[in-house]
This record gives sequence, structure tokens and C-alpha cells, in this order.
Amino acid sequence: MAKQFDLIVFDWDGTLMDSAAAIVTAIQAASRDLGLSVPTDRQARYVIGLGLADALHHAVPDLPRERYEEMVERYRYHYLSRDHELTLFGGIPELMAELQDAGYALAVATGKSRLGLNRALAVSGLEDFFHATRCADECHSKPHPQMLQELMEEFAVPPGRTLMIGDTTHDLQMAANAGTGAIGVTYGAHVPEELKALGPLAVVDAVEELGTWLRRHG
Repeated sequence: MAKQFDLIVFDWDGTLMDSAAAIVTAIQAASRDLGLSVPTDRQARYVIGLGLADALHHAVPDLPRERYEEMVERYRYHYLSRDHELTLFGGIPELMAELQDAGYALAVATGKSRLGLNRALAVSGLEDFFHATRCADECHSKPHPQMLQELMEEFAVPPGRTLMIGDTTHDLQMAANAGTGAIGVTYGAHVPEELKALGPLAVVDAVEELGTWLRRHG
């Protein structure tokens, strides 16, 4: 692989883990539990990748802030009931191993909580590939650039040598706000047209296509 970048940062849900549908279902089920208006699939998919407070504000705008904890408890109940069914997208472990062998610094920037990411890393078997991670309960929510800024500072890598890979406009906007390169993947939460509108370096439709782009341009 030719090295244009030194640091590659991945989103988690919808980029590495095939979890977008489970998140949508859990948001909708939790809304029903609380007697709230149930968001559409599109509305629920839009908030994937955001920090918890921002996600609830957008997905269930009629939810009073004093009931956020109740909503979170019901969401976690429904999400964790399917957690054992979730899998990585095909080809992700092999791609991570290839990138690691090529000498890239690898990191995660996610809307998950620290507890949720640590659990997902352990279950997925990917934890040894990532040198650093940032979560939404430690930083400002995407698309604020704090996650990427902290990771770049930790690795002493400038924006021009950093690449963000994600499946949502929140990921790509965060990259733009931080001045880094970005790639959108269409197999997750947001539709291709929304990703392309933000002008990433590429928009790819499969993990195999992502690997090909990185070998040619990474």
C-alpha cells in the first residue's frame, strides 16, 4: 500500500459492525414503551453516530429531557436483547489486519458510549487492532471535530495525513470540520446521495471496494 495517510479513523456502527438495523429497531421499540411518537426508519437511521443526547433530541423530539434516562434504559434493553446477533461486515477483520501490517495507526471515533464500545470491541475480536478510541460520552458529539482532534494530537499526525471512514453524514462532516480526508461507505445508515453531497474523497459500496481504494490511494 502506498502511504498517503498515517492515521485511519473508523466509525463503528454501520461501518465496521452491521448494527444499524438493530439500533433503529431499538429506538423505535423504546419509543413505543414510553408511549411516544415512533420515528420512521429514516428518522432513526439519521441519528446513528450521534451522541446520546443529540440522538434523542432528533429521533424523539417529543421526549421531555427529564425522561431521557428512562428512554436510555429501554433503548439499551432492546438493543442488548439483539446484541449477540450482531456481526462485523464481511471482510472487516481481514482489512484491519492488512492495514495494521501496512503500518497505519488505526483508531475508532464513535457515537457509542465507552462501556458500549469496550463491549463491542471485546465481542468482535477487533480490540487489538486499534491503538486509540474516542466515544461520545468522552467528547462532543459528531459532527464536532473534538474526537478527531484528540486522536490526531495523540498520534502527532496532522489533518492532511488523517483519514476518517464512516457511514453517516455526521462522520463526513466531522472530518470536514477537522480538516481531514474522508471516505463514506453506503452499506450502513445514510444513503449515498447524502454522503456524496459532502464531497468525500470517495464513496464506496462494499468493504472489498474500501480495501481496493485504500490499496491504491491510502
